[in-house]
Amino acid sequence: RKEERLKRKQRQLAISIILSLPLLYTMLAHMPFDIGLPMPHLLMNPWFQLLLATPVQFYIGGPFYVGAYRALRNKSANMDVLVALGTSAAYFYSLYEAFRTLGNPEYMPRLYFETSAVLITLVLVGKYFEDLAKGRTTEAISKLLSLQAKEATVIRNGEERKVPLEEVVIGDTILVKPGEKIPVDGTVIAGASSVDESMITGESIPVDKKEGDYVIGATMNTNGVLTIRAEKVGKDTALANIIKIVEEAQGSKAPIQRMADTISGIFVPIVVGIAVVAFIIWYFFVAPGDLAKALEVAIAVLVIACPCALGLATPTSIMVGTGKGAEQGILFKGGEYLEGTHKINAVLLDKTGTVTKGKPEVTDVLQFQENMLDYAVSAESASEHPLAHAIVEYGKKQAISIKPLEHFSAITGHGIEAVIDGKSILIGTRKLMKERSVEISVHEDKMVELEKQGKTVMLVAIDGQLAGIIAVADTVKESSKEAIQTLKQMGIEVYMVTGDNKRTAEAIANQVHIDHVYAEVLPEDKAKIVEELQKQGKRVAMVGDGINDAPALAKADIG
Repeated sequence: RKEERLKRKQRQLAISIILSLPLLYTMLAHMPFDIGLPMPHLLMNPWFQLLLATPVQFYIGGPFYVGAYRALRNKSANMDVLVALGTSAAYFYSLYEAFRTLGNPEYMPRLYFETSAVLITLVLVGKYFEDLAKGRTTEAISKLLSLQAKEATVIRNGEERKVPLEEVVIGDTILVKPGEKIPVDGTVIAGASSVDESMITGESIPVDKKEGDYVIGATMNTNGVLTIRAEKVGKDTALANIIKIVEEAQGSKAPIQRMADTISGIFVPIVVGIAVVAFIIWYFFVAPGDLAKALEVAIAVLVIACPCALGLATPTSIMVGTGKGAEQGILFKGGEYLEGTHKINAVLLDKTGTVTKGKPEVTDVLQFQENMLDYAVSAESASEHPLAHAIVEYGKKQAISIKPLEHFSAITGHGIEAVIDGKSILIGTRKLMKERSVEISVHEDKMVELEKQGKTVMLVAIDGQLAGIIAVADTVKESSKEAIQTLKQMGIEVYMVTGDNKRTAEAIANQVHIDHVYAEVLPEDKAKIVEELQKQGKRVAMVGDGINDAPALAKADIG
């Protein structure tokens, strides 16, 4: 619907420009010097000008009359009142002048049709620019929402069937294969896998899921097959709830009145007053009894006062501002938010993808056996897990050549096992090492130290002996520390919010010198934190990069 409305405005603007350009051309005839351009007699015909100006005045300019009527009914005066008043004055005076030519072909009418038509067109250009800027954020959210699963593999009567997402009902058994999106919220009833929940929680490293664990719709199943029981479908899913919170937050905001309207509230009565005074002075003192001259002077006051500059300059500056912002990856929902940026005194940063890079990287490698890294990189090359990808990428940078695998198997939730050059390779968690009777207690202190820094520790064993430790983490962006320092120098308080665990969150916050941290926060609670800060009298800007941040982005003064 928004696209249709924008296209309709585009069509109206095109019509308005086409009809106004000939009238604009006639203004050249009023220049105090000869510009040498031909002036067709038809363009100077008052009835032809009336034909061009009328659709612009009443069809294209209709919304200004509606807006003016509503404002006057509420005993206020906004920019619509000024536009309607100024253009109507110019139009109806020109109409009066056109009628004076009837039966008096020698009479040279003073026409202002071009003033009314061009004025409406210019204000319309401004309003179109503003709508164009407002549409950008909505489009960005729509693209994120389109990432959800479109269909689901449902098991009914012992048969697998692909059905549209809308047809999934509570209690359905759903099969989710590796690389597929989980269609709805539910509980795992069979299988085990790692699920990438970053879209919802902001947690960059996939979460292991097994029988009895809860999964969220729109998250990505990475490496195993899961059978889930649908528990929340349609409007009840976590994703639908996020959308609802966004809509409520957007709807609950009091619209910040445009500066032009605020001025107009005082300006309109003053202008009308001046026009009336000018009419009286001219009619009774300057040119006694000359009604036409007095009317012309009064109309001149109204037309000159018409806020053509405000109507075009404000939206144009907003368009330029939002355009420059978009180039830097900043989307403004509307002009009022752009205007409000200078009042911000608190910035809430999402961790994953905003402060950090949003994908795991190898940060530490401890080798207790020669060639440990060669074997680890080779073994992980067969795995689909994001942590495995991080190790393989690190191996490429170290110019490690991949050895052929004689055997490989993924142990969901624990790690992998492989056979290379006849050696048995195990990579995974403490639990996996204990199950395979690998002694790890000697290096426990090193593991704990790395985990305190918010890193995920993977242990590598070769032929039953601990051969090394590889630590992986979502690392901080190179620009984050400098950006946060700049914000602090501007007197803005910086907060970090994340769905990630407290230990990881605090480790990242320490690296970039953020003093206030909110960890293990759900998407809907991020919006509550914004509200809390606003209640403390702060003007809050929220910076996030995912659908999980949408409610907070919508709730913040600037999102």
